Amino acid sequence: MTVPNAFGGTAAPGKGVTARLMSGFVTVGSPRQAVEKGLLSPEAAGRVTELEGAGNTVVAVSEGARLLGLVALRDTLRPDAATGLERLRALGLRTVMLTGDNARAAAAIAAELGVEHHAELLPAAKLEAIADHRRDGPIAMVGDGVNDAPALAAASVGVAMGGGTDVALETADAALLKDRVGGVAELVVLSRATLSNIWTNVTLALGLKGAFLIATLFGFTPLWMAILADTGATVLVTANALRLLRFDPSGPAR
Repeated sequence: MTVPNAFGGTAAPGKGVTARLMSGFVTVGSPRQAVEKGLLSPEAAGRVTELEGAGNTVVAVSEGARLLGLVALRDTLRPDAATGLERLRALGLRTVMLTGDNARAAAAIAAELGVEHHAELLPAAKLEAIADHRRDGPIAMVGDGVNDAPALAAASVGVAMGGGTDVALETADAALLKDRVGGVAELVVLSRATLSNIWTNVTLALGLKGAFLIATLFGFTPLWMAILADTGATVLVTANALRLLRFDPSGPAR
């Protein structure tokens, strides 16, 4: 089969794309867009319902005002998706899936993963969902597509999958280069360990400095000992920070 060349094209975010072929303008988009244009016959609409009920995402292909056909796509879960999400829940985090896919396909995937879900979301709707969840506390958004970019920017922390689009990678605060769902939990564990290390270092440094400052002012220790203690505190906090080089974020949840 020869794929015809397209000349130019326009995109409707979350709905579809239209390009000009030799025979005319062809649109590849969601059934919702096809309904808005009045392209779906009762038979075609029934077929869409049947395919979506089986967990597929349906794409409508049309030329002008004529429906050419329907294409059924089915997302497959990443091998570590279930274990990765389970580990996030073990860390005390709430997991929610935001997707532009149809409600039936989203429900099937969400049931398999055991997560909350919001389906048929356009980019603007994802932004609203992020804003709603931010009212309950900080939120991290994980995504890899062009439509995820606004939500990644609006979240407290945006995390892009390594195999995602350039827009998502540039917008996110962090990127998972190994492209594994389990990497999200490892990022959380490493972040918590780093923050704990920082607080330990601050407490240790200020505690030692304060103790020897008071002891020196009251004449309990000579000045050279206070200077030595100050240098020793620097060595201690540096050594404590270096422990993170050997830290294994894939270890037990904490």
